Amino acid sequence: MRAKRMRLVILSSLGACRLLPPFSLETAFPSRPFSDTPIRLPPSEWIEPYVDLSDLACPPLEGEPSPWLNRVVSLLLSSSTPESDLHSFCRSFLIHLSPRFVSVAIRHTSLSTQPSAALALFRFASRQQSYAHLLDSYVSLLQLLSSSPPSSTSAASAKQLVCELIDRTDLILTPAAAGSLLRSLASLCLVEEMLWTWRRMKECGIDPSLTSYNCLMDGLVNVTYVDSAEKVFEVMASGSAGTGLRPDVVSYNTVIKGYVKAGRYDKAAARFLEMPANNVAPDKITYMTMIQCRYAERSFHDCLALFHEMEEQGMEIPSHAYSLIISGLCKESRPFDALMMFEKMSQTGCRANVAIYTALIDSFAKIGNEEQAMRIFQAMKADGFEPDEVTYGALVNSLSKAGKMEKAMEWFEYCNANGIGVNTVFYSSLIDGFGKAGMVDEAEGLFRDMETKGFVPDSYCYNALIDSLAKAGRIDDAFSLFERMAKEGCDQTVYTYTMMIDGLFKKHRNEEALKLWEQMVDKGITPTPASFRVLSTGLCLSGKFNRAMKVLDDLAPMGILPETAHEDMIKVLCKAGRIEHACRLADEIVGKGREIPGRVRSMMINALRKAGKAELAIKLVHSKIAIGYDRVGSIKRRVKFLTLLDKA
Repeated sequence: MRAKRMRLVILSSLGACRLLPPFSLETAFPSRPFSDTPIRLPPSEWIEPYVDLSDLACPPLEGEPSPWLNRVVSLLLSSSTPESDLHSFCRSFLIHLSPRFVSVAIRHTSLSTQPSAALALFRFASRQQSYAHLLDSYVSLLQLLSSSPPSSTSAASAKQLVCELIDRTDLILTPAAAGSLLRSLASLCLVEEMLWTWRRMKECGIDPSLTSYNCLMDGLVNVTYVDSAEKVFEVMASGSAGTGLRPDVVSYNTVIKGYVKAGRYDKAAARFLEMPANNVAPDKITYMTMIQCRYAERSFHDCLALFHEMEEQGMEIPSHAYSLIISGLCKESRPFDALMMFEKMSQTGCRANVAIYTALIDSFAKIGNEEQAMRIFQAMKADGFEPDEVTYGALVNSLSKAGKMEKAMEWFEYCNANGIGVNTVFYSSLIDGFGKAGMVDEAEGLFRDMETKGFVPDSYCYNALIDSLAKAGRIDDAFSLFERMAKEGCDQTVYTYTMMIDGLFKKHRNEEALKLWEQMVDKGITPTPASFRVLSTGLCLSGKFNRAMKVLDDLAPMGILPETAHEDMIKVLCKAGRIEHACRLADEIVGKGREIPGRVRSMMINALRKAGKAELAIKLVHSKIAIGYDRVGSIKRRVKFLTLLDKA
């Protein structure tokens, strides 16, 4: 043995140690065709990860990697059957992999993204005779599995590793190993295994650190055990966890994340507000979590306020924060503010993405600014982004709303010709655009084309075509489509009923319109102020004031009627030239005490003025109608609006 070590020292000093080929059965024992005597192989050697010549070499070579280490790692990375190939390799070179060798190999940088190869090495080593894994091997492998993309295989392998670790009562946890295990198991969402580690720490006399508590909370939050995480947080906040163990910014970030995941936005906000009082300064992660929280609540103003706080504190603002703010401003129909934020984002060096450009295009389209939408579309292409089907859908919608149907169809055909996915959004926008332009035949053609290509029309498609047909006076065709909509299981919305009721009233089919209203209410569809406005207008124009007032009385307790309901009814009658009907309705409103007389008088004056009946409006101003009284014998009676016509 002494001679062997001396030979290695000499070879190392000559620089030839790495040039010698590894030992092999083929080179050591060549085949002997003329002998039948069996060969007795020497025992396999346990190899270590480092060459230790510190007692002989000068200068010392302690820590020099063994040549075997890179060969084993390379074999693992290149093999499709690593366990089988490892067996052949070790048998060929008469070696065993020591526990320390396996531990170091698992931590090798080349295996940091190859958990399956590391796991194969771990399993192969376990089958060697007289072998037992070190604690470090379990810890390193679990850390590797937790850092890889989540999958059911990773979780199952991790569970099995922890089961083996539980059976290894000879292994004593160290503080570093316990901390690593908690982090890994928290990332893998293995709560039971994490709690076992927590108990094992206590058995091994390890006091949990602040990091340990934070890892425990993180694991509980990852599996949505938010109440349990909250209890751990409260233990820390109360001081029961130990001296100096108080929640830090990581603790707050973890529990706030849990509240947001559980939809408890009010609690998340409360924890955020209490941080300064506890001398904990929010960091970038805190603000980003709260911005996401406020965005989920659609509190876009609060998102903007948090964004400005980050700016004031000089924090680095990630591109995702800009995306949320721009998207929120677009949803609030504030595209110009969103565009200013987009320009600020570009100035800070944050790169935009397709979703941001699409949100801006769609927002400008919704306010009818087609030119600005097109400019953003061109800027998007100049910036090197390829528009997707959502972007093209927003563009077609923009042109359709602007009434530029020829251009909209050009882009629609471009998408079809270039394999860009066309969906029902495209068809809905075009059908709606053609319908509003009075081109009902084109709208019908697109509806049929959509069905031919296998697209199932949604409520928006049906509503767009029904609206077009009803406004074109083709109420029977609209009604057929309305019935077909119900047969095919497509939801008839309050908007659908409103369009049909309006179309039927305009065709003087009042009873059918009333039946549809009753059908809508019976289905549990809540009327909107717009739907009531359509109904009341139709009833008033047909002289059915009592019915309109009854509907108003029935719906008023539900709080869904506009405050201007009476004013709208009077206004539509005056506009239609039915002044007598308007006066009767005004008298009925005052007589039943539904409105203050002075307010009804103002409604009438305003309605007459807008209807071009200035003389009547002036007479009403100078009269005592509604606010004065006439004496008939011993009885005082309020002056009625109908007297306006008598005096006229």
